[in-house]
Amino acid sequence: MRSDSLDRQDYFHSALSNFTFDVASGGAVRHLTDRGYTAEQIRKRLDVPTPFERIQETVWKHLLDKEVILLEEPGSGGKQEKYDFISEYDAWGRRSYRRVVVEEKVREPVCWQEKVFGGKDKEELRLILKEKCGENGEDFSYISCDFGLRSRRDPGQYARMLEQLEPPLREYIQGIPWERRMAYHRLDQRIRQIAVSLYGAEGYKGVCYFLKTGEKLILSL
Repeated sequence: MRSDSLDRQDYFHSALSNFTFDVASGGAVRHLTDRGYTAEQIRKRLDVPTPFERIQETVWKHLLDKEVILLEEPGSGGKQEKYDFISEYDAWGRRSYRRVVVEEKVREPVCWQEKVFGGKDKEELRLILKEKCGENGEDFSYISCDFGLRSRRDPGQYARMLEQLEPPLREYIQGIPWERRMAYHRLDQRIRQIAVSLYGAEGYKGVCYFLKTGEKLILSL
């Protein structure tokens, strides 16, 4: 019974901490993320001192919730669920968790037309990405990001690759707590700049997805 009591206390303190953070800083972090601030810029602008890791976690979750970042390949189809966990107690005070779906979308798979961009200059790539994003809209354009894999597989090579970026662009990438898996970032103007800057650097490769036109552009050398 003492263990169950401690569990309830831990849950209460965790819930209180999350609530306090959300009231004090969470809303501001999400708002500044929407305005394009990096995690480091957000840290400097908050009125309440907040651990940098907490800011990064909030930024990451918000980017996932807004589908700026996807963890499944664009156009793969199937159901996409957003869910949360709620805590429940039985008559003896034992705690359990139940996963609750808060939103569900059904997506049709895309039959891709694949094209390869290789051996060409960065300016041409910049113009192609701008044209395709204008045609499809940024909300329907993504690029693969293996930063979470690279940073763990070969930290030295990863650091050298990021040196190709201007400081604000490098700060954006470093401020996101990438998971150790492939991710897909919306092709907004900043990410287009990053992709063009990294093209050809330290073995960088990427795949661009344009959902409305059904085109997949493979960046190769």
